[in-house]
Amino acid sequence: MNPSLVKAPQNVIVKQAIEELADQRFDIIVIAIKPQLIEKILPSYRRHLADSGCIISIAAGYSVSSIEQLIGEQAIVRVMPNLPAKIGRGVSGLFANSRCSAAQIKNAVALTNAVGYTHLTTSEDELDRVTAVAGSGPGYAFELARCWIESAIKLGFSPQTARELVLNTLSGSMELALTSKDDAETLRNSVTSKNGTTAAGLSALMQDEQLASLFDSTVLSAYQRAVALR
Repeated sequence: MNPSLVKAPQNVIVKQAIEELADQRFDIIVIAIKPQLIEKILPSYRRHLADSGCIISIAAGYSVSSIEQLIGEQAIVRVMPNLPAKIGRGVSGLFANSRCSAAQIKNAVALTNAVGYTHLTTSEDELDRVTAVAGSGPGYAFELARCWIESAIKLGFSPQTARELVLNTLSGSMELALTSKDDAETLRNSVTSKNGTTAAGLSALMQDEQLASLFDSTVLSAYQRAVALR
């Protein structure tokens, strides 16, 4: 991103280079760069962190201990958001190390709550599990939608109509699930009549528990990769 092209919101000042910060120090520094750039960039920001300041990192795969190796022992919050944060419907996992004060954690949660739902974890392992379920989750959802749309096209719908049918069905169903007191199984059963069309479709979808097994292996693979990256 070219900082010169950024239109700053009210009360926000955009700097194009670290040299422009002079001797300023800040209560919070947010690491929002590609993980492969952290070792090169982060140490130079250490002097700009206030003595009681906090680092908030949204860099995937960089553990608290890895960050401490670059800047020393600090209050550090790791955040794993997901893509729907772009529209204020994201899910963020958040882990704060023991050096974080209650106020610092509250500020970090307020930041992530501004773009959706926040789950505060008690360990980095739990954050890895959130990553596997929610951080990577949009990828699973998009692939499910892609397959579903392709199936609709094979039934004779145009790509545009197939897209509208599938995405609106998904969106409406998930909104209903979010607002309902019933669990997913109860909701599924409520639209499944004996010998009906939904029952026939679900019979194929759930044959031999293959779908459940596939989701288990999908989430486990993502979790194992998250652990390996850390």
